[in-house]
Amino acid sequence: MNLDIDKIRAQTPGINHSVHLLAAGSALMPRQVVDAVISYTTLESHIGGYEAHAQEIDKLDAVYQHVADLVGAKRQEIAIVENATAAWCQAFYALPLKAGDRILTCEAEYAANYVAFLQREKRDGIVIDVIPSDNMGTLDLDAMESMIDERVALIAITWIPTNGGLVNPAAAVGKIAKQHGITYLLDACQAAGQMAVDVKKLGCDFLSATGRKFLRGPRGTGFLYVAEHLIKNLEPIIIDHFAAPWVSKNQYQLRDDARRFENWENSYALRAGLGASVEYAMEIGLDAIQDRVRQLADHLRNSLSEIPGATIHDIGSEQCAIVSFSIEGMDPAKTVEQLRAMNIMIGASTPSSTLLDAERRSLPTMMRAAPHYYNTTEEIEKLISSLKKL
Repeated sequence: MNLDIDKIRAQTPGINHSVHLLAAGSALMPRQVVDAVISYTTLESHIGGYEAHAQEIDKLDAVYQHVADLVGAKRQEIAIVENATAAWCQAFYALPLKAGDRILTCEAEYAANYVAFLQREKRDGIVIDVIPSDNMGTLDLDAMESMIDERVALIAITWIPTNGGLVNPAAAVGKIAKQHGITYLLDACQAAGQMAVDVKKLGCDFLSATGRKFLRGPRGTGFLYVAEHLIKNLEPIIIDHFAAPWVSKNQYQLRDDARRFENWENSYALRAGLGASVEYAMEIGLDAIQDRVRQLADHLRNSLSEIPGATIHDIGSEQCAIVSFSIEGMDPAKTVEQLRAMNIMIGASTPSSTLLDAERRSLPTMMRAAPHYYNTTEEIEKLISSLKKL
C-alpha cells in the first residue's frame, strides 16, 4: 500500500511547528485524535461527566474492539489503562510467583520492568536470570532454551527496547514458551503502531502497550492484553468495585473479562482519543507503516554515518525506527536543547533506562531519533545539516 504522505501530513497539525523526530517518546497526534479528545471534553463541559459518558457509551465501549482488532485479540481479553507501565505491572504483579521461581528476561529489558523484577526478588524471593544476546545483540534463542528448567515460571521480555534499534524475536520466544508451558509477558510499548502486532502469532499470554508513542494517541493511555484462558485464574494486585463488584456483605466477585485489571475512574476523553488513534493506524495499515518508518530510519542511519565522529549504537539482525547515536565532542543533553531551539525534536537516552545493555556495551548517554511515517527525508536532512553546524 502506498501512503498518501501529503494527506497524512495535512492531518498532522504538529508538522507546522517543528521537525518532530521522536515517535519513540510521544508522537504527533493526527487531527482526528485531537478532535476526539477535545470534542469529548467539550461535551463533558456542556452536560457533565456522567452524562457525557452515558451519551457516548457505545463509542467508548467500541474502543475495546478497536484495540482487540489491532492486536488480533478478543474484546474480552483487553483492558484499557492509563499507561503501558500500569498495564505491564497489572499483569506481572498478579502472577503468583513464589520463592525460587525463575524469571527469564533479556539484556535490553526496560528499567521500569526490571525494577519490578528486583522488587519481587526482594519481597518474594524470585530469581532473575538474564538471557544472553547473540553476536548481533539480539536475544539468543538457543541460549534461552538451554536455560529452561522446571523452576522457570515466567519469560518476560521487551520486544523493542527504548533505544538501540533492536527488534527481539518475540514470536520465536513465544513458540518456545508455549512448548514448555511457560507464561509469557511481552512489553510491546514501542511496537504498537510501528508494526503489525498479532498476539496469536506472538504466542504471548500478556501484552502491554501505550497510546502515546507510535500509535499517535494521547498521553495517559495504554492497554493490556490477557489471554482468555488465564483471566479467571488471576487476581489483580489492586481491585475496586468495578473490577470486582461487591455482591454481599463479605464477598466480592471479580469480573470474568480482562477489565478486572481496570478500575472505575478514568479519562473518557483520552479513551476516545486512544480509540481514534487505533482506528487511524488500522486505516493506514500497519504493514505500510512499518515499511515507511524503517525506510526513514535507514535513511537516517546512512546520513548519520557521514558525520565525522558519529557513532550509531543500533544493534540486532532486525532493526526498527528507533535510531540511537552519539557524536564525538557533543553533549547529548545540550545538543537536544540546541536542536529544540531550532524546532527540531529528538531525545536523549541515558544508560539507566537499559542498564544491562548499557553496561554490556559500555554505552554513553545517547541521542535518540525516531522518525514516523508522517516525516520526510527532507526533515531528516534538516536534522543532519543542523547537527553538522553545531
